[in-house]
Amino acid sequence: MNLISLQIETLEDFDKNLENFKSLIISSKENSLIVAPELALVGFAYNKMEEASLFSIKAINEIKELSENKIIAITTIVKENEKFYNRLFIIFNKNIVHTQDKIKLFPLGDEDIYFTPSKENNIKIIEINGLKIATLICFELRFPALWEQIKGADIILNPSMWGIKRKDHYETISKSLALVNQAFVVASNSANSNMARGSAIISPFGNLTKDDNKIVLETKFDKDEIIKVRKYIDIGLTTL
Repeated sequence: MNLISLQIETLEDFDKNLENFKSLIISSKENSLIVAPELALVGFAYNKMEEASLFSIKAINEIKELSENKIIAITTIVKENEKFYNRLFIIFNKNIVHTQDKIKLFPLGDEDIYFTPSKENNIKIIEINGLKIATLICFELRFPALWEQIKGADIILNPSMWGIKRKDHYETISKSLALVNQAFVVASNSANSNMARGSAIISPFGNLTKDDNKIVLETKFDKDEIIKVRKYIDIGLTTL
């Protein structure tokens, strides 16, 4: 399994964002897990939420067709019952295998004004081909209680749109999550000019694959690293 963190810009043009994302999916190896930054296709489109939600339907359908032998994690704007949600889709083999609405909305970015938080506690570990995968969306990184809910995951995904002023926070918390939960963390942050970048793939031992100048960060997933660290520092996490 290849772990891929994308560090890409989100443009005003939804179609260009989608074409760029699709080209990156196509160029990735089979048996890859690909994580895009938060709302990578539409951004926080507060002035055109309806348009963004309609575009998202088309986008998810097109991404599904490219997901054979690839796991793709993407968040986008969804409208249901006249409310808008920041929703994660995990897609594998042309099927949506998991959805998860953002629970913790970032008030300084007005997310709580435009989005509805998830009413269900749908942050959980899912299993794909024997891999235990969980996701925290951007600001949710800051809540240790959520870390507890995903203990035992092999891989923790973090799609983010994290601001440049808190770059050190993002990088420190992402690494801490890998160390505390003894898991691989795939942190994918926006490359927009006002964003922190700082994307990384972090091993359970805290080893980093990181480069703020790269669009694609990639490394191999090694289950043995998880087994070793959990035996070495036994905090009660299962490995199977």
